[in-house]
Amino acid sequence: MPLGAIEAGGTKFVCAVGLPSGELLHQTRIPTSTPQETMERVVAFFRAHQPLAAVGIGSFGPVQLNRDSPRFGFIANTPKIAWRSFNLLGAVQRALEVPVALDTDVNAAALAEARWGAAAGIRTFLYVTVGTGIGGAALVGGIPLHGLTHPEMGHIRIPHDRTLDPFPGICPSHGDCLEGLACGPAIEARWQTPLSMLPGDHPAWTLEAEYLALACVNWMCTLVPERIVLGGGVMQAHLFPLIRARVRDLLNQYLEAPELAGELDRYIAPSPLEGRAGVLGALLLAAQAADSGKLAGG
Repeated sequence: MPLGAIEAGGTKFVCAVGLPSGELLHQTRIPTSTPQETMERVVAFFRAHQPLAAVGIGSFGPVQLNRDSPRFGFIANTPKIAWRSFNLLGAVQRALEVPVALDTDVNAAALAEARWGAAAGIRTFLYVTVGTGIGGAALVGGIPLHGLTHPEMGHIRIPHDRTLDPFPGICPSHGDCLEGLACGPAIEARWQTPLSMLPGDHPAWTLEAEYLALACVNWMCTLVPERIVLGGGVMQAHLFPLIRARVRDLLNQYLEAPELAGELDRYIAPSPLEGRAGVLGALLLAAQAADSGKLAGG
């Protein structure tokens, strides 16, 4: 029986019906507006393609993934005010009456990278998306890492030399955390130019590479992943050589591993899934829910 997949993003919901093999049979994009309006369109799409064995959701966050919490499945303290305290998992389950699995959008994308993408065959790696926001997932032994909540890699604090970069940052909670300095809207606000209009030799990219390299080195020294996969709309091809070169300088040969020799081309890798990692990962979550036959969380 087909599965339902939802990549719930801050700007759009990507909904699909597909098979565990990764084949997508039907797909639509729905702008993220109010919870009521958005969910009405989401539910209508899936009702048009029933029956479904289960639905998987990879959601923007923060989202409550602790099964013991009475707010399990709720969107938490998101900048999207209308979605705060919305029971996303419950809304989908009640409307469609099928098993539902929920995790973060980046954890879902990481599952897809492990199955079909840049981390295929690798058990412990990081997947980081750099776009409207910055989010990260750590798969450890093939399982997404969860603690008290899910990881918030986009909100780590990195060195910010205000003499070189006086931009204050745009994160509403932390100002100049990594996301506040290096997400797509931060780049556009700093340079007063759309990303698509910044040429490859613009100083914006050198600064962006600096911030992302600092983040990669912090993650590498903390978790020592076997690979870092970088995706999202900001991650244009010309950024990768800049990041790899700066990571090598910052590490200064401290971490000794064959994978870190050479030019780091395979170690810091782009996603080959062309923006489909989130919805494909949600499909994998749905397959897990179908196998369990009950409500599932991340």
